[in-house]
Amino acid sequence: MSILNFFLILVNTLILVGGQFLWKFGLMGRTDSYESVGGVVKLFLSPLIVSGLFMYGLATVLWLFILTRVPLSVAYPIQSLAYIFAVFGAYFVFNEPLTTPKIIGVLLIMAGVSLIGLQGN
Repeated sequence: MSILNFFLILVNTLILVGGQFLWKFGLMGRTDSYESVGGVVKLFLSPLIVSGLFMYGLATVLWLFILTRVPLSVAYPIQSLAYIFAVFGAYFVFNEPLTTPKIIGVLLIMAGVSLIGLQGN
């Protein structure tokens, strides 16, 4: 796999994680959003939620382009880097705990992605 294709998958993954972080920010402190239809509508129209949805749309368009260049069996596992970015991002941004099982899981994901990335096809 070329460096460009790997870079495109990496960008796609970062856009997806960015969308998730926007959603998390948009949901912080909103425990009553699901108590009424109006609350749900208001939640879905909030700028952070809409921005996260936009990022997911952008990532989907990029993903479709990636799939014209990279086999799904290679691209999709590499996209699992999102788990790594999310674990460490959540630790630094949201102060979520970084436990030993999470670190071991991240290392296993990194090993799997490395094996697939080195294989190429």
